[in-house]
Amino acid sequence: MTAAGTGTGIRPRRPGNRPGIRPGIRPGNRPGFRLGLGAGAAVGAGAAGAWAYARAGADGADIVRDLAVGWAYAGAGLVAWWRRPANRTGLLMVAEGVTWFIGNLQGTSVPALFALGAWWEGLNLAVLVHLVLTFPDGRITGARTRRLILATYAIVAVGGLLRALTFDPARAHHGTYLDCGGCGPNALLVDGAAGLFGPVDLACRALAVTISVLTATAVVHRWRRASHARRRALLPAWAAIGAAIVFILWDVVLLTVPGLDGLGEDLVLLLSDFAQCAVPIAFLAGLLRMRLQHAAVGGLVIEVGADPTPARMRAVLARVLGDSSLRLGLWQQGQGIRGAYVDEDGRPVRADGARATRVDSVRGTPLAVLDHDPALAEDPELLAAVGAALRLGLENAWLRTEAREAGTRLVRAADDERRRLERDLHDGAQARIVFALMALRRVGKGVADHPDAKLRGSVAEVEQSLRLALEELRGLAHGIHPAVLTREGLAPALAELALQAELPVVVAAEPGRYDAVVETTAYFTVCETLANAAKHARARAVSVSARRQGTTLVVETVDDGIGGADTARGSGLSGLADRIAAVDGVLSVHSPAGGGTRVRAELPCG
Repeated sequence: MTAAGTGTGIRPRRPGNRPGIRPGIRPGNRPGFRLGLGAGAAVGAGAAGAWAYARAGADGADIVRDLAVGWAYAGAGLVAWWRRPANRTGLLMVAEGVTWFIGNLQGTSVPALFALGAWWEGLNLAVLVHLVLTFPDGRITGARTRRLILATYAIVAVGGLLRALTFDPARAHHGTYLDCGGCGPNALLVDGAAGLFGPVDLACRALAVTISVLTATAVVHRWRRASHARRRALLPAWAAIGAAIVFILWDVVLLTVPGLDGLGEDLVLLLSDFAQCAVPIAFLAGLLRMRLQHAAVGGLVIEVGADPTPARMRAVLARVLGDSSLRLGLWQQGQGIRGAYVDEDGRPVRADGARATRVDSVRGTPLAVLDHDPALAEDPELLAAVGAALRLGLENAWLRTEAREAGTRLVRAADDERRRLERDLHDGAQARIVFALMALRRVGKGVADHPDAKLRGSVAEVEQSLRLALEELRGLAHGIHPAVLTREGLAPALAELALQAELPVVVAAEPGRYDAVVETTAYFTVCETLANAAKHARARAVSVSARRQGTTLVVETVDDGIGGADTARGSGLSGLADRIAAVDGVLSVHSPAGGGTRVRAELPCG
């Protein structure tokens, strides 16, 4: 089995950014062909490595474990390459899977193949260092990282060559991890140089330990500076570090106790293989988590609710993106106030830099900004999907607010018009009829002794007609808007309404004044329910209550009728529900058959 260490990647080419071209795929590229080529290389390398490993005396279990590690890297890399073609991590993982089997070629009796395996035995270590130091985006960042990666490849190329030039498999039985005394010969062996193999091999091992320590230090440094989201992405790198430590300790044990074999050796090798497999498995788990994030975006608008608060939206977005440090800034602008993005606590949120993702409305005006972990910029599709969902949610909330405010304005305008009509009738038509009655009474007194009985009867008949007209006009004005509601408030208006009802009504209303729209809505809610109780419910009595609960006025009407009321079927109740919803209230009806009807209206009055 090949030893494994730590790694990081190749400098990526800049992807094409022309419209209509998927990032990372240039015109003429054939990703399917490249993926097939990578898969073929992994299968071919695995088959050659298994054949050579078997010739070195490995049993079936050893070969299966060896193939499992190499092909786990290659398989995970192919999946990553397919899903994220612009990210070089997948390519590096495929390279790690292919180079994993190179050292096995030392198990053959072909001199050239033996020399190739001896020279590049540690190439998978260099690829793994490259992979770990550039994980998860596959890009080399920083001069120190670049120097460390180049030094690792140089040690493998130069140190591996010096080692191969002095390696005589017939004399250095422990020069390879393979137990193969009859393997070789080595085509690169220089006559007379076999005596230098010990010092050269020891120097190569010491350099490998140094590289592993430096890589571990670099990863620890990145971990300490990383955010929560980035740390989760770096977990596979930590698995690789653990694998490297296992191999370093194993090398130390081999140097100090050359004759070690049996259970201890098998256990360490098994643990190291599991540690190696953990890296591609962890990467696939991270990849799956990112795909689940994309799926979770679809339900984001529903999850934040119909009337989302900034705190609620930020919490849902932080969970979907896996970034607990995320801040959401909403655009605020008023008269004489310069526009700015502000979070739920009123603090400004920057809209530039690698941490910021702006979300504009469909009209191109500022809407919101996400201040997130820079690691999320590596998944622009996820950020675009989240931005679209956020835009939809905010604009839906804005439309609901506008519709609700428009409905409130319409109800308020209608109530104002009711009050105006009531005043016009009271001060206009009603006053004129009253004046006419007063004049007619004077006429009646003047003709009281008139000999013409027909004339006296006509005057009396006109007076009676005017009285009836006045009563009808007062009833009409009261139905449009009761004057007592404007003058004295809801409680007196409900008490007067109970006196005029067709059936006994008990009223329990707390004194106090509310907004005119709230009082009018509550009053006409009771009017409608009393009318339904008398006409449809065949009720014998009704109780009415009105009380304040915090910032809500709760009005309830309960009758002892036959029940069965339904807002979906009754135009009166459905219209009532629309009116209450227009002022941001809630209407609930409980009306079981034979159990009476309870109508409850909750109106905001804060």
